[in-house]
Amino acid sequence: MQVASQQVIDFLSHSAPFDTLSESALNTLVQGITMVYLSPENVASMIDVRSQDLYLISSGQFTIKKGQNTIRHVSEGDYFNYSAIIDDNDEPLNITVDEGGLVYVISAATFRTARQFSAVEIFFRTMESDTLQSQALQSSNSIWLHKPLHETLKQEPITTNSSTSVQEAAKTMSTHGVSSLIIIEDNALVGIVTDRDLRNRVVAQGLDLARPVADIMTANPAMVSEQQTLFDAMTLMSEHNVHHLPVTKNGSRQPVGIITASDVIRMQRANVLFIIGALVKAANLYELSRLAWQIPHYFSSHAKRPGDFDIAGKVLSQATDIMTRKLIEFYREEHGAAPMKWCWLVYGSQAREDQTMGSDQDNGLLLEDTPSEAQSLWFAGMAEYVCQGLAKCGIKLCSGNMMASNPALRLSVDKAIDEARRWVEQPTTAAILEFNIFLDVRPVAGDTALFDKMQRHRLPLFSQSIFLAALARSTGELAVPLSMFQKFVYAKNAPTKEAIDIKTGAVAIINNLARLYALAAQVPKSGTVNRFNSLPQESFLSKNDASNLKEIWLFLGRLRWRHQLMNNTTDNFVRINQLSSIEKHQLKAAFKTIDRAQQAAVMHFSGGMG
Repeated sequence: MQVASQQVIDFLSHSAPFDTLSESALNTLVQGITMVYLSPENVASMIDVRSQDLYLISSGQFTIKKGQNTIRHVSEGDYFNYSAIIDDNDEPLNITVDEGGLVYVISAATFRTARQFSAVEIFFRTMESDTLQSQALQSSNSIWLHKPLHETLKQEPITTNSSTSVQEAAKTMSTHGVSSLIIIEDNALVGIVTDRDLRNRVVAQGLDLARPVADIMTANPAMVSEQQTLFDAMTLMSEHNVHHLPVTKNGSRQPVGIITASDVIRMQRANVLFIIGALVKAANLYELSRLAWQIPHYFSSHAKRPGDFDIAGKVLSQATDIMTRKLIEFYREEHGAAPMKWCWLVYGSQAREDQTMGSDQDNGLLLEDTPSEAQSLWFAGMAEYVCQGLAKCGIKLCSGNMMASNPALRLSVDKAIDEARRWVEQPTTAAILEFNIFLDVRPVAGDTALFDKMQRHRLPLFSQSIFLAALARSTGELAVPLSMFQKFVYAKNAPTKEAIDIKTGAVAIINNLARLYALAAQVPKSGTVNRFNSLPQESFLSKNDASNLKEIWLFLGRLRWRHQLMNNTTDNFVRINQLSSIEKHQLKAAFKTIDRAQQAAVMHFSGGMG
């Protein structure tokens, strides 16, 4: 084995979790790391079956078996034998070389040293338990409040020194159009003067304008670091009853900007909840569409953290619900009351409340009874107006015509129940592809009692074993984009190279699994997270497995949202080269968990019959 320190450091600096360590830490660890080229001919002599070392693959493909554990197929970027130290597992290590390649050998002693770094310890503990690290969900109201101040500041602070005259200070404020002036000495904050100070301490007191500004300034004012959040700033402003708060460079008194009460009000008006609130007050389609187009812009400007992405789909869905109700209101104002009871239904991503930038419309109308010709014309007009209005608001028309403007999706309650019976009686592969989207459904306007009646009849039908078996087999036909040797399988129709279809190959599978288990338990929820959370204790899917799939779903959603915002696109082709090293490991772990959950569902619901 030959040591090549710089080559090892270069590789480790791009491999999770070692990419989180400092250069000095890597220089220390590299002394205990060697390289070896493994081939079918030399593997037995190069690696002892009782080895306690950790192995990181640079190239090649290998089949690994540790004692009684299941066989693992590994390739570039994967680790093996970490359980030897993590779990003190001294069972024999068996390696089959499927394709020769370079492997980094991290000695047991070096691995123990590396585990003293929390990032390394958490990474391998997480890998061993085969779970994903998760971020707590954040309230949709918190996105703008928790932005670091350095992301909020728009311009350099206007400053002067304490010997400047009051008159010159006032001129400076007037010239720059600001309501406050930061006073510095040796580039350090010593005070602040505001327009209120000029009014109360100068004009009202008849003070000589030639006096130094030090005489009227607020000395040693409250301040906030640029690394703190807007919420922190608002709290301080409220606590000290001030309208101007200097922002300083982290760990110093060097001013980098200022936050004012006006800034807070402006940012609050840009808050997505402010925009959604304004949708409710829109008086016509023009106002509605103008506000609606601000929502994607808001997310592209403000969504940065994992928690932002977790609630983005729900926020978009709620906004679409409001737009739908407003459009129905506009139509009824012009055409009068509906000729019978009705309920507007939404399907797919809007029903699950996980819309993205690329989501299109999926909706329908549920009617009290079969309408007459005149009644049909009224509902046809409303459906066309609403669907076209949503399109003008940025929710594109469905290319498959799954919309209320399609007469086939305007059904009476009885016909909708009859349709469900046909689905259950003939759940062919083609039929499932056609009706699968209608299994995720939610009412957003009209008489929800019609929806409740439909669901009371449909849910028992959907829980029949033959129907569930067909759904399970259909779900089992989808494949995660991961090869046998744990390499990503890139989408052939992607606009860029080395991209995976995260929707079809992962998100859709978890949606299908959540739907499957929810229908089996007759859980009347439509959202994926809600379905996992609502599964009864006696469900075949354990609480732990449901929780893990839920966390994976959130993780995939974050990657998808970040991809769409970062690349200004509406597709679902996540680019592997834009993922961090640890995200690649997490994504592989997620795919493996999804694959196992698929197999378990097929086995449970259809006896393993694919």
